[in-house]
Amino acid sequence: MTLEPSTIRPDFDDIFMDLAQNLALKSHCIKAQVGAVLTKDTRIISIGYNGPPAGTHNCDEEFPEVGCPRDAKGSCSLALHAEQNAILFAVKNGSNIEGSTLFVTLAPCIACARVIYTMKIKKVIFLHSYAAYKGIAVEEGVEFLKRFGVEVLQYKSK
Repeated sequence: MTLEPSTIRPDFDDIFMDLAQNLALKSHCIKAQVGAVLTKDTRIISIGYNGPPAGTHNCDEEFPEVGCPRDAKGSCSLALHAEQNAILFAVKNGSNIEGSTLFVTLAPCIACARVIYTMKIKKVIFLHSYAAYKGIAVEEGVEFLKRFGVEVLQYKSK
């Protein structure tokens, strides 16, 4: 079998966002499926998707109709966000993530934005609005990151 060379060369942003979207499909969350890809210099450092910590439960299996119990702010009581999972896995495995770029299918919440800033991630590219998803007026995480010098862009397919 011979493979014909393609004349279409996808941009790395497209490749990484496509991967983040596919990773989101791995999530067992029945409320929102989110994927993240942490990259540096066109290389993947780590990946993640939202869900409870390993060894606990899968929301769609244990709570198939309503999802996880909610915390005081109305969020999943056990779930880690996709960004958190990607960052934690990278750090756990000794990766240097300072100066990296994070691709995520949902804009970071304010808590994730604080972690992103603290870990010195330099750029975040997101697909969908967290504010629209939550029904709030301000994209708090995005505004926080921009205020402190992190470049944040909404993904636009090339």
